[in-house]
Amino acid sequence: MIIKLNQNNRIWFVIYAIISVVVLFGMSNSIWAHGISDADKTAMLSGGYLKYVWLGATHMLTGYDHLLFLFGVIFFLTTFRDIIKFITVFTIGHSITLIFATFMGVTANYFLIDAVIAISVCYKGFDNNNGFKNYLGVKAPSLLGMVFAFGLIHGFGLSTRLQQLPLGDNSLHMLMRIVSFNVGVEIGQIVALAFMLLVLSTWRKTVSFKHFSRVANDGLILGGFILLLMQLHGYLHTQSPDDFGFAEDNHSHHHERMQEEFKSNLPKHENLFDAVPGVQTEEEGER
Repeated sequence: MIIKLNQNNRIWFVIYAIISVVVLFGMSNSIWAHGISDADKTAMLSGGYLKYVWLGATHMLTGYDHLLFLFGVIFFLTTFRDIIKFITVFTIGHSITLIFATFMGVTANYFLIDAVIAISVCYKGFDNNNGFKNYLGVKAPSLLGMVFAFGLIHGFGLSTRLQQLPLGDNSLHMLMRIVSFNVGVEIGQIVALAFMLLVLSTWRKTVSFKHFSRVANDGLILGGFILLLMQLHGYLHTQSPDDFGFAEDNHSHHHERMQEEFKSNLPKHENLFDAVPGVQTEEEGER
């Protein structure tokens, strides 16, 4: 059976297809692994300030949750003044918590913090689609105030990751490493924003922007919701590992190790059942 789509339906079909592909691709561990790797921790043991700058920049550029929120913030901003105003407020917010929370050692479960960051992505997509007026019948909260508030939360999320690194005991060196990381974050943010603004400024000149803007922000809501589920799953997994059958955060690593152990045991046994823990043959059962 051949389904014929008119031009408008074809546009919506393509957009939802793109969103589906992005979501499915995002389910891979490499995409969701937004944290400080063991390699980074090792490199920072003797790393200078420039390494912390580089780490901050790369961390921001791979921070899908931060980038999605920023994309939502600038989505409808057309003047340079507005862009600078909102990005400055966001930068001040996340710099405050990143620097002071890290220096003072204030921390929290990073899964819960990232869950709130995911909610901020949903919030921005909902706000961009006039959700408060259309669905709740109320005036939306001050956007500038909300961007600042969410900036504080985003900075706290960055702080929980940075505190996984060996920052040292010397207060001055520790502060300089934190500031260097924050400088790197700002550099990464500028690079990401430059790319986003280029895409949006080009897109706004086309007719499709009017048709796509709503579904693009629906995509933000969907992406934020998926991130929320992932972070809540991670939190429950670490708080109640027995409920999941694994005591580690990374399922794939656990499975891979189990498979390697299983294969290494195969030559030592006469049959397959001997290699599987907890499985008895009939002869063993009779004994």
